Amino acid sequence: MPADLTVLGLGHLGLPAARAAVSAGLATLGWDPDPAAVAALTAGRSPIEGVLTTAEVRRMLAAGFVGTTDPGDLDRVRVALLCSPTAPGSDGVPDPRALLAAARLLAPRLRPGALVIVTSPVAPGTTAGPVRTLLEEGSGLRAGRGFHLAHSPARTEPDTRAPHPVPPPRVIGGHTPACTEAAAAFYGRLAGGERTGRTGTTPKIVRARGTREAETVTILETNLRQVNTALVNELAMVCHDLGVDVWDVLRCAETHPSGLPAHRPGPGPGGPWPAIDPGRLPGVRRGPGGLPRMVESARSVNERMPAYVTDRVGALLNDHGKSVRDARILLLGVTHRADTADRTGSPADEIARRLLEGGARLSYHDPHVPRWAPGGRGVPRADSPHEAAASADLTLLLQAHSVYDLQGLAAKSPLLLDTRGVTPAGATHRL
Repeated sequence: MPADLTVLGLGHLGLPAARAAVSAGLATLGWDPDPAAVAALTAGRSPIEGVLTTAEVRRMLAAGFVGTTDPGDLDRVRVALLCSPTAPGSDGVPDPRALLAAARLLAPRLRPGALVIVTSPVAPGTTAGPVRTLLEEGSGLRAGRGFHLAHSPARTEPDTRAPHPVPPPRVIGGHTPACTEAAAAFYGRLAGGERTGRTGTTPKIVRARGTREAETVTILETNLRQVNTALVNELAMVCHDLGVDVWDVLRCAETHPSGLPAHRPGPGPGGPWPAIDPGRLPGVRRGPGGLPRMVESARSVNERMPAYVTDRVGALLNDHGKSVRDARILLLGVTHRADTADRTGSPADEIARRLLEGGARLSYHDPHVPRWAPGGRGVPRADSPHEAAASADLTLLLQAHSVYDLQGLAAKSPLLLDTRGVTPAGATHRL
């Protein structure tokens, strides 16, 4: 079916891209191999909770958006965004199989002059390597001559901040300079949809030297966040041992004129875009200084935060003559980011599993999550967070949704451990 844009992969990357395109007035087709995802969209629901609202999906459908699982609907593609999931495998490197399957499916349907943009996080060299090879072999066209090929990384906002009112600049690296300009022209058309709900500012275009440089932007940005978060997580542990309020330390330190990054400690890593360890990328060799270690160390620090949080829970209960076994523990907020329903990668699941293994009697409250079964074990949902906090031996705040009355919860809870540093100082125990 004819469309200005085809989005392949209707997940965390593809759904917002499709929404932006429809908002900008582009006739948009979305393809995904999962029939359940497409059926949910057709019925007016987001297949991933928290990525799009029901209202946004219904506006997309009303504007003509169509979702499909049929490869035949992709015939005669003009512009394609490859947004397939590429979560890191056991080796820590993005798994490109779904992306390459989409490229293979797309290839025979390319027309001369078509534009293909990869947005999925990938190891550097993937766009100009296996993706280009599949597209060329399947279409009979040459990248840079018969069709345009580029990479434009998704630029995620840190989980510790609210969405910024100004869209981040759009980084584009083409297989050739002409490919870069073709992608820049497309994103110029898309700009109206990308600025929807923000300040009306059009995203700036930043041209990378090539596809490999654009691909590596994701590695740098996600690892900057990981390393900085690990630093403040370690600081939180040290401050607890020293009897220092880490949140006050951060508040003061952020006034430094050098612009200290505003990262916060937390109960563990989360979100759909884990950092890519550069030391595990194909082609990275041991140099005079050895393999890269900083990212590996940072990941280790962040991944042990759920265990640290559960240890703090046990210590607090012990200090008050209780143990984790048979303790009534209320978990507040189980999503990976405040004020969304998306639980992808949320540390709440591991924390709950650890507490359940210790014999705790868990309940939870989250305004965005009606049912929750970490590790396949259902946890009862409290109707009222205030009543549940009052009857719990300990309340554990994992995500500070804006609907929570933090002062009221602090007053109601016999014990409250705040992993986000948002409750009144002195009224609760904070990470």
